Amino acid sequence: MDAALRLFAERGASEVSVSDLATAAGVARGTVYAHLSSPQSLFESVASALAAEMHERVSASYGADSAPTLRLAEGIRFFVRRAHEEPQWGRFIVRFAFSQESLQGMWSGPPVRDLVAGIEAGLYSLRREQLPSSVGMLAGSVLGAMFVVLEGHKSWREAGSDTAELVLRAFGVAPDEARELATAELPQLLPPISARKET
Repeated sequence: MDAALRLFAERGASEVSVSDLATAAGVARGTVYAHLSSPQSLFESVASALAAEMHERVSASYGADSAPTLRLAEGIRFFVRRAHEEPQWGRFIVRFAFSQESLQGMWSGPPVRDLVAGIEAGLYSLRREQLPSSVGMLAGSVLGAMFVVLEGHKSWREAGSDTAELVLRAFGVAPDEARELATAELPQLLPPISARKET
């Protein structure tokens, strides 16, 4: 999976063969075939796994009783920090998140639930019918921040906090509160459950 991620980030979704993947992973072609239902499914498998894994990690890393506004700010910053810590992951997300169905799932699930919870609690000055546009704005802002970090224009701390603050303000959170939420101490992004079970 790591080798596939690296190759897709470098070459694109249609430019990676089974031979390329086997060479990059240091395994035989038969090993790759044994783990794929079809070679054509490789990209979708990688994209789906990335979306599910990041949702799991972000959800597990929130404080148990944190407000939707804080979860949104932390979620934004988790994505930006991971792009800094794992550049190949970040480049893959930036390159494909809006163009591949599996990765578009990144922007559903917990982010949408937190937005809905915030709207229903009166924390955001958004109308329910603005939810799709709000998710689009959130996704674009996060990808933009990741790109800025990957290109070395800002540190992940600056880009993550700036983006979280600006998104919260755009959604109707008061400036001082948005700044406080965006600069609060960020918890560690927990590893996937499978990795935690191994330790």
